[in-house]
Amino acid sequence: MAKAEKDIEEAEATEAEATDAAEEEGEEGEEGEPEKKKLSGKKLVLFYVLPGTLAVIIGVVLAVVLFESSSPSEEAVAEAEEVTGEKVAKQVVFYELPEMLVNLNAKGRKASYLKISVSLELEDPNDIPRIEAVMPRIVDKFQVYLRELRIEDLSGSAGVYRLREELLRRVTSAAEPAKVRDILFKEMLIQ
Repeated sequence: MAKAEKDIEEAEATEAEATDAAEEEGEEGEEGEPEKKKLSGKKLVLFYVLPGTLAVIIGVVLAVVLFESSSPSEEAVAEAEEVTGEKVAKQVVFYELPEMLVNLNAKGRKASYLKISVSLELEDPNDIPRIEAVMPRIVDKFQVYLRELRIEDLSGSAGVYRLREELLRRVTSAAEPAKVRDILFKEMLIQ
């Protein structure tokens, strides 16, 4: 019996040791869990909160910079009001030039013709008598320039833009005291 009691005591001791070991593991597991929570908290801050905060700060800085650069200054607003006031005060006048028909420079090919009808945009209605006084000079400058053009010179929007610029330069020099703003094409036919 003594042997049986010893065996029972040993079994109880082994069982107590196993229970203590399990409790110790449980305590380590419980202690290990808060460490994991602290570690995941660090990861949360490092990977989510910090980049989010930086993104918000960068967004605010960009918004402030863009707002300051896009908001007009008082000087710019005053200048815009002056320009707008000037445009309203000035009356735009259009003066029609006579229709012109010129043959284009076509070496060795059959003849090509340009029929053009333009209007001049003048800044002041008082410039009309000045334009009428120098009309022969304007027509002459246009005819000389247009006769030297080739069909290739008039192709595309770039060609029409160059034509407009050249005609504007010529009419401005011919009608010097008068201010010509622009040349408007009413009709342009190439045959």
